[in-house]
Amino acid sequence: MVQLAANLSMMFNEVDFLDRFSAAAEAGFKGVEYLFPYDFSADDLKSRLDENNLTQVLFNTPAGDWDAGERGLACNPARVDDFREGVAKAIDYAKTLGCEQLHCMAGLAPEGADAGELRETYVDNLRYAANEMGSAGIKCLIEMINTRDIPGFYLNTSAQAEEILAAVGSDNLFLQYDIYHMQIMEGDLAPTIERLLPKIAHMQLADTPGRNEPGTGEINYGFLFAHIDKLGYKGWIGCEYKPATTTGEGLGWMAAHT
Repeated sequence: MVQLAANLSMMFNEVDFLDRFSAAAEAGFKGVEYLFPYDFSADDLKSRLDENNLTQVLFNTPAGDWDAGERGLACNPARVDDFREGVAKAIDYAKTLGCEQLHCMAGLAPEGADAGELRETYVDNLRYAANEMGSAGIKCLIEMINTRDIPGFYLNTSAQAEEILAAVGSDNLFLQYDIYHMQIMEGDLAPTIERLLPKIAHMQLADTPGRNEPGTGEINYGFLFAHIDKLGYKGWIGCEYKPATTTGEGLGWMAAHT
């Protein structure tokens, strides 16, 4: 059966962030993920994980000024130093939290930027990050994100991601496959997951079109979970969805799939 992790950036929003760890554990989750840990000390977060017997599954490297609209730095030629400083900061947090994988958000393509320079910057930064994280025993991940939710995001499709993986040429660079984003961008979920499985280190889910819990939209999650199990996927699937009502009221779908 699939291993589900609660995304604390989107779930249990009824309670303060640090209290979401216990809420996730009480709901039956064994792992958690979230966007960023950097507003809290790593030691405080580690205490919450330990108190609730939770695994820290994933978080992102620093993405720039989120409130100002930045959504990652990896492709931006003007932010290389910031990106690499962020990699070091993320590794420090991951070591304390026992987190074995980190996502490097590609970021928005700067308006008017040269396409070749963006790609070169992205590839070079990922090669750097994969090497630094590999030395710390941490997997480096990239994620394709749909252009409806984040217009201008640099990495959008499976084919583009495969080309980037090949260009970087690192055995420590993997895919974070978000079912929701990929249903919007390309569909054909089951065969695509099967083809990409050797490079998929993490998955995430939400239903479309509302980005709510499974069972609220068009994706047949019963079929898809069975397919993923049959393929032998051993990683986590992060529940990165917006509860249609409250988190607790929207957890009924889990009983049939865990």
